Amino acid sequence: MARLIIRGGKPLRGKVRVGGRKNSAVAVLPATLLADGPSTVENLPAIEDVRVYAEILTHLGCRVAGVPAPSGNGALVVDPRDFAFAEIPYALTKRLRASYYLLGVMLARCGHAEVPLPGGCDIGLRPIDQHLKGFRALGAEVTIEHGVVRASAPRLTGATVYLDVVSVGATINIMLAATLAEGTTIIENAAKEPHVVDLANYLNAAGARVQGAGTDVIRIRGVERLQGCTHAIIPDEIEAATYMIAGAATRGEVSVENVIPKHLDPVVAKLQEAGAEVEERGDVLSIRMDRRPRAVNVKTLPYPGFPTDVQQPITVLLSLAEGTSIVTESIWESRFKHVDELKRMGTNIRVEGRTAIIEGVDRLTGAPVRATDLRAGAALVIAALAAEGQTEISGIELVDRGYERATEKLIALGADVVRED
Repeated sequence: MARLIIRGGKPLRGKVRVGGRKNSAVAVLPATLLADGPSTVENLPAIEDVRVYAEILTHLGCRVAGVPAPSGNGALVVDPRDFAFAEIPYALTKRLRASYYLLGVMLARCGHAEVPLPGGCDIGLRPIDQHLKGFRALGAEVTIEHGVVRASAPRLTGATVYLDVVSVGATINIMLAATLAEGTTIIENAAKEPHVVDLANYLNAAGARVQGAGTDVIRIRGVERLQGCTHAIIPDEIEAATYMIAGAATRGEVSVENVIPKHLDPVVAKLQEAGAEVEERGDVLSIRMDRRPRAVNVKTLPYPGFPTDVQQPITVLLSLAEGTSIVTESIWESRFKHVDELKRMGTNIRVEGRTAIIEGVDRLTGAPVRATDLRAGAALVIAALAAEGQTEISGIELVDRGYERATEKLIALGADVVRED
């Protein structure tokens, strides 16, 4: 267990550089197994999920060279030429949700796959029924026995798959499986998230034929083989949004560098509605807040709507706002677990089902709290930075799954933060 000790009440000021996108990294890394030569994946974030995936790839016989650099600009070279089917220990898959992408990859590459049901943050039910629906449509036989998903098919065949709900994970998994399938696969009601596009860009650079990524209809024409290539992961807009909200909550002035501003449009719109001044300069977004925020209403939606991963951080900002805010979580049913911890710090939040009614308060006060998941941990860090007095946050290793060098970056912005492992 690790914890952060934060003495709050100091406005954050300065510049912070955003690393590579977590959700892109955990999709592109397993995709490298589809190639018949080495791939170099650049701009990888130095986070726990990337380290776990490197362990999994090594377990499968790949040669993995390089380590994500502390600067966030590191690269891994993955050579899959010695890749061979192997059972993956649950001790590895339970540490990240995206381990289920190995199902699509191994099914396409080996004709069969066995992967334990994945782990990750406990934010509600996250069934993989749409993933399995896609595999079955492509001709695979799929079963779940004793917590292990088993799939097999001598050769996958293209088909049309309509997703009953918009699912990023299912969209990516079906893309991976269909890349080497015979014929054309069409995914309808596909997810549009930027990391879906990022994965498609890697696959196409390696020789795949993927069209329509970023729209709700994606077409994948199967090819015989992929070759290794070099690909740079796009910036992480969730990390960027977290630092922007931290700057606003502490009434500071923060410039977030290495971003794609378009990916942050829904977040910027809500911050401006709350009274923040936001300026765009190329790949830099600067935020300034010198007053108490205004209350706003937020509803999470699939991209290009307001991202569910930013719901918990912005809840903290709205807990300090003038008036009543309503936050509706339409993606996950258990993503308000951070509220009980925030109440220890003086927030006035009432949760009714998937809705949080937030009565803004003048100030927060430090208290001992515990991170329950990755983004909840980020929210508690923001609350601690804005609060008067000292806050101790335990379970901070969960934050390591998605934020690289968070302590160092916060200190560079003027925060009083100490980490104890």
